[in-house]
Amino acid sequence: MHCVQASNNTISRIPDALAGCSKLSKLDLEGNKLVTISENMFPSWTMLTELNLARNLLTTTPDSIGALHKLIRLDMHQNKITSIPPSIKGCSSLAELYMGNNLLSSIPADIGTLSKLGILDLHSNQLKEYPVGACNLKLSFLDLSNNSLSGLPAELGKMTTLRKLLLSGNPMRTLRSSLVSGPTTALLKYLRSRLSSDEEGSGSTSTPTKDDQIAAARQLSLSSKELDLSGLGVTSVPAVAWETNDVVKLDLSKNSIEDLPNELSICSSLQSLVLSNNKIKRWPHTVISSLTSLSSLKLDNNPLAEISFTDLVSLAKLEVLDLSGNASALPEPSAVSALPQLQELYLRRMKLHEFPNGLLDLKQLRILDLSQNNLTTVPEGIKNFTVLIELDLSDNNITALPAELGLLEPNLQVLKLDGNPLRSIRRTLLERGTKAILKYLKEKLPAQ
Repeated sequence: MHCVQASNNTISRIPDALAGCSKLSKLDLEGNKLVTISENMFPSWTMLTELNLARNLLTTTPDSIGALHKLIRLDMHQNKITSIPPSIKGCSSLAELYMGNNLLSSIPADIGTLSKLGILDLHSNQLKEYPVGACNLKLSFLDLSNNSLSGLPAELGKMTTLRKLLLSGNPMRTLRSSLVSGPTTALLKYLRSRLSSDEEGSGSTSTPTKDDQIAAARQLSLSSKELDLSGLGVTSVPAVAWETNDVVKLDLSKNSIEDLPNELSICSSLQSLVLSNNKIKRWPHTVISSLTSLSSLKLDNNPLAEISFTDLVSLAKLEVLDLSGNASALPEPSAVSALPQLQELYLRRMKLHEFPNGLLDLKQLRILDLSQNNLTTVPEGIKNFTVLIELDLSDNNITALPAELGLLEPNLQVLKLDGNPLRSIRRTLLERGTKAILKYLKEKLPAQ
């Protein structure tokens, strides 16, 4: 028995027989009436990777939780748990921990040793502080909303991996409300500045330099195979980008890069290249045509000059392409028909005046974004997109839709039409969403 699914019942205790299930990998007991868990349950579950005990009546977490060395996901939200035992540090594989809606007044600093933990949800508890020891975590998401926090340790500023930090509903006295509700990066920067001024008092500084950030990004890429060099303010590509030939995703967005160095051509394992929001003027033909494994390319928001059919021919394996915000880049937008494997195409803000008919040859397309252009019509050939799941036509000048669009049902899940002067479809129908619009259009088709 590998998986046990017994959620939403009235189970008040875990049967003793389960204690001997050494091959158990997933256990779901959400929404029951469990009050306690025996200490001798966990030690035998050495293969357990997922444990869901959410929405029960538990008041404690057994010390033996540390025996679950292979546990990846632990969900105990919405119980009455008052503490997390320090033994949690034994769950060395833990990547996701959900403890929201409990009665926690503190969390152990030992949690900081969980090197794989990426998601930590502690919302709606009674936490008065976030321990300095827990600032060693490499989290991407941390929810501390609705607690009793009056401030945050300056060390939290070192958690540069954090993409989202939620803090609303805390009586913050040491942080301005604009910082609390603003972007996570700004808050972390502020905390780091406090840290360095504190440490300057004791004779040391700790503001990460660009080299430090690049080294940290390289360290993270060893396990993730993704190298994130975004937002560093660099004008040229750091050498670490091609010295790490095992990387599959390279993110160089939000910099001031004008050219790609030829050295990047050797990155044969690169599958995804993100160059959004830079200053690239010329299509980097030499480099990009050498990246034989490339399946995703994002070049949106660059001052790109012309892209031709021949530039794209070498990218026959490309599945994702974003050229948004490069109004002069595609004088002949149908050039993208050179990419037969394309599944996602983003052409926002390209000043397109008509639907590029060459796109209709892209039979694999699943997402097409033509928003914020000057389109006035949609061709009947739209019915060719038989696998399309998302179509964004918002903020154009479209007055009518072809009935053939209705043939994209049921695959098309998302159809965005806001910001068009549509006269042929009533506002009430538009508000009912994609399914209703496609059904209405389909019914307008002449009977076969």
